[in-house]
Amino acid sequence: MIHPTAIIAPGVRIAASATVGPYCVIGGSGDSGCDDIEIGGECVLDAHLCVQGPIKIGAGNRFFPYSTIGVVPQDLKFRNETSQTIIGDGNTIREFVTIHRGTTGGGLVTRIGSNCLVMAYTHIAHDCQVGDHTILGNAATLAGHVTIGDHCNVGAFSGVHQFCRVGRHAIIGGYSVITRDVMPYSNTVTERTARAFGVNKIGLERRGFSPEAIAALHRAVRLLTAAGLNTTQAVEQIREEPITPEVAELLEFIASSERGVIK
Repeated sequence: MIHPTAIIAPGVRIAASATVGPYCVIGGSGDSGCDDIEIGGECVLDAHLCVQGPIKIGAGNRFFPYSTIGVVPQDLKFRNETSQTIIGDGNTIREFVTIHRGTTGGGLVTRIGSNCLVMAYTHIAHDCQVGDHTILGNAATLAGHVTIGDHCNVGAFSGVHQFCRVGRHAIIGGYSVITRDVMPYSNTVTERTARAFGVNKIGLERRGFSPEAIAALHRAVRLLTAAGLNTTQAVEQIREEPITPEVAELLEFIASSERGVIK
């Protein structure tokens, strides 16, 4: 199911069950490895899509018109080295999304997991690592080397600074400016500076976390954000109570943070 107006480079590999719409351009830019492209089964590439490699796209992905996937990064240090983009299964990539492949400084791979919704005008820069079941709102912007955990929600028009991490099950409110790591399970909104406003309670309930697990996270995050303690003091108090697996993950995330966490 390839429309006759699509332009596809000779080295591209497309599963027989995939669909390529009108005026798509796949490969053929002349950049290093740009024709090393694999598109999995049941993928749908709507009209006017640009895909460059090296890239591996899994099964069941839907790409809406005018997206640009796997092109060279906006990094002045990039010297056309061979890097790649890896996209999992079952993702929805909406209109005008840009996804750039990796660089030497970030492991040469930009990676998106499975079952994500990437809304219109989102930008995913070089070397980003996006987990599974994540939603990126309209015009969300991930600078280079950003890591987004599973089940995250990044609100519309939010920007995430280079090298920041967003922990699993976190939600970032619209128009937020993220310059430090976002704690897992947290609900973070920017006013003039980003602040954490408790746990992502509704999201955790929807995903089947027990009331006890949510309550333990609530107590921990309250100590971190609303008890007038510095981070070290809050962590010490949290450790005085029984530690659930979710709280242990939260504490490990804080301990491994290089930029500090949003409180």
